[in-house]
This record gives sequence, structure tokens and C-alpha cells, in this order.
Amino acid sequence: MRSYKPEELFDEHGRLLPELADLAPKGDRRMGANPHANGGRLLRELNVPDYRTYAVNVPSPTAVDAGNVHVLGRFLRDVIKLNTDPRNFRIFGPDETVSNRLEDVFKVTNRQWEAETVPNDEFLMPSGGVMEVLSEHQCEGWLEGYLLTGRHGLFNSYEAFIRIVDSMFTQHAKWLKMSAELPWRQKIASLNYLLTSHVWRQDHNGFTHQDPGFIDHVINKKAAMVRVYLPPDANCLLSVMDHCLRSLNYINVVVCGKHEAPQLLGMDAAADHCAKGIGVWEWAGTDEGVEPDVVMACCGDVPTLETLAAVSIMREHLPDLKVRVVNVVDLMRLEPDTEHPHGLSDAAYDALFTKDKHVIFAFHGYPWVIHRLTYRRANRNMHVRGYKEEGTITTAFDMTVLNDMDRFHLVMDTIDRLPQTGTKGIELKRLLGEKLAQHRLYIDEHGIDMPEIRDWRWPLLPQR
Repeated sequence: MRSYKPEELFDEHGRLLPELADLAPKGDRRMGANPHANGGRLLRELNVPDYRTYAVNVPSPTAVDAGNVHVLGRFLRDVIKLNTDPRNFRIFGPDETVSNRLEDVFKVTNRQWEAETVPNDEFLMPSGGVMEVLSEHQCEGWLEGYLLTGRHGLFNSYEAFIRIVDSMFTQHAKWLKMSAELPWRQKIASLNYLLTSHVWRQDHNGFTHQDPGFIDHVINKKAAMVRVYLPPDANCLLSVMDHCLRSLNYINVVVCGKHEAPQLLGMDAAADHCAKGIGVWEWAGTDEGVEPDVVMACCGDVPTLETLAAVSIMREHLPDLKVRVVNVVDLMRLEPDTEHPHGLSDAAYDALFTKDKHVIFAFHGYPWVIHRLTYRRANRNMHVRGYKEEGTITTAFDMTVLNDMDRFHLVMDTIDRLPQTGTKGIELKRLLGEKLAQHRLYIDEHGIDMPEIRDWRWPLLPQR
């Protein structure tokens, strides 16, 4: 021990010599006191443009088509632009920003890249607001570090491959829970995921790219920390993302398709609907405020479209049936308010779903998620259609058919549970069976969906 020459370090009382003690950092230069170790101290409010100015004009439901994520890309372009000076917002992704239809951001920024480039490289510069590398682990780590040191960000990914960072998400969720219990820990910006290129629209990619299970993983975590949103169209996506980017200390998961799709709500209606997180679409239903015969519920862009198409069939062929349409944007609204801060009270839930009527629920992900979230509710007549691990390289509509979530199966599910549909219901079910057979023959011959599917539009009714 004498080889350490303790006499040069300590006085005769064993105290560290003052000149050595003075070498230790002071104030914010101490490791534990460094503001970068408590990023909330450095956090500056994100400059966010008015999302309403990016709205899609929707004169009536399904009257126009738009790419939901492409519309969002224009909004994110200006988020980057408005935060150029503080330079405190970045988009992260595993080389999918263009594929996910966010290409408009490259009108104002580049991919940060400090290595050599070749002439055919696109948007690579030593300074940029987008960080991409084909490693979900790397992107997640970058974003977590960025947030922990007081900045803001967004992780965009194919839905199936976000599962690669399941364990990293878990550790960040646990860190958020524990840090919230420490009064000296300042809040940081939320970890925001945008999951697109989702299970229902994989086109040429097929079965390997079909996995909505990140939702299942997320809802296991502490309710105070996690949020899951499934906006049905572009205006709802804008409203949801505006909320997520402004939030603190959450993990927000937003799931929405990137392909051109019929738009459903004008901006005012979308903002109101997203603020509530769940609601009855009176313009779509036929219950007119009275107790319905059946509740047609939906959550997710493709399930919502199939539900509306199913309701349009019932309006035509079963006009006496009282149908209520309920759309869910904020998935956690389905849980009781005793379990999640966004959950509905039993009274509010029953006002939407009734206490005993059959609910035909079309869901974006695995059906058991809905059963799990609603199992404490009074109404046990919940029948959920969703992804059940059936998929291949096929048409968009065929994906829903393979999983029994298409408009025809949804109507048949309703008929099976409502004996009052009588002979009309029996005949309609026969016709729908023929439609499914026609569908199979048509896509086998032409490789695309039938015109009546591709060109379907909601009957022209005034939007309320």
C-alpha cells in the first residue's frame, strides 16, 4: 500500500490534502449535477406550427383521397424549419423516412452524415435534422440520448420492425416511471413513435412485414407513461401528432397508414374527435340517439374504412336496423378510469357501447387487445375482428378478407347475432358470400381488388 505514497495525498489526520480536494469539479461541472444528466433543465419548448393550416379539405366523408403520412410530412417539415435556431428537433429512422412518405422534410434539411459520399447519394450532409441508419437499435438509442439531454424527436418505422427495440422501449418506460418519482428530476420530451407501413398495407412485402404486436407490448407498461393513438385519417393524424410533440414524460405510439386513402373528417371535426379520443359518429349511424340494435366499433384507419363500408351495406339492405358507429382514436379510452388516466368511467363507456347490445369491433391489431382492455365492463357482448396471423403478398382488401375483418364479414357477423334481421338477413348473408367468392376469383385473375372495392365511397350525406 505504501507504493501509493499516501503521505502525498492525506494529512496526518487522514484528510485529503486541500490542493487535491480543490481539483474536484464544482457546481454544474459535477457529474451528478451536470444539466445534461438531468435533461429537463435544458429543455426548451418546441416551436410547433398551427397544425390546422395543413388540413385536408374534406367536404364530405370519403369525398377526397390523401396520403395520411404524406400530409404529416409537410407539418414535420415546418417543425424542423421552425426549430433550426435552437436545433432541438430530429427525426430518426432505420432508412425509411422516404419510404414512409415523409420526404417533404428533405426540402428543409438533410440526413446527417459525416463520412464520405458518392454522387448518387441523396440528402447527405455533415449537418442535418434526420438521422438514419438501418439499425432500429441504433435509432432508438440515438433518440433516447437526444431526449435525455433536453431535446425533442420522432422515431418513424415500419410497424413490424419496431419490435426489434421492444426491450429498449421497456427500459425507457421503466426509467420514466422511476424518474417521475424523484422530485428533482425535471420532465423531458416524450418519446414519440410513428408506426406506418403497417400490417394491413404491405403490398409487395408480405407476411414477414405484418406484425401489429408492438401495441400489445406497450399497453403492459405503467399507465401513467404510455399512450397509443390510431388516427383514422390525415386530419386526425395532424391533431394527434401536434399533441404528442408538445407532451412531456410520455411514450406516445401513433399508428397510421402511408398509402392514399379516403379522408373522413374535416379539421374541426377531427380536432374535436381526437380531443375526446373516442366518440359516436352520428353521420354514419342510423340509431339517431336512441338505443341501437348493434354497435359497430372501429379503431385504426383500415378497420374504420371497412366498418363504414359495412354500415353502408346495412343501411341499404337492412334499413330498419338501428346501427351506432363508434370510432376510437385513443386506445386507452377503452380501459376503466381506475386503471388508466385516459380511461372512461363505466357510465361514459356504457353510454357509447350500451350495457348489453352486441358490439362488432374492427381493430387494427390482435383482437385480444380489445378483450383485455374491456374485460371489466358490463357489456360482455364484444366480438372483435383484427389481425390473426393470416397474410401474404396480396391486395389490400384481401388482407382484411384473410383475417375476417372485411366489410362483408363484418355484416355477416352482425346478421349472425341479430335474429331480428330475419329473411332479409339470410338473403343478404347469401349475397355477401357470393361477393367473397367473386373477390377471390377477381384478384386471382387481375391481381388487384374489384372496382367496387377500390372505388367505394360513403353515400353522399351531409357531414354533421
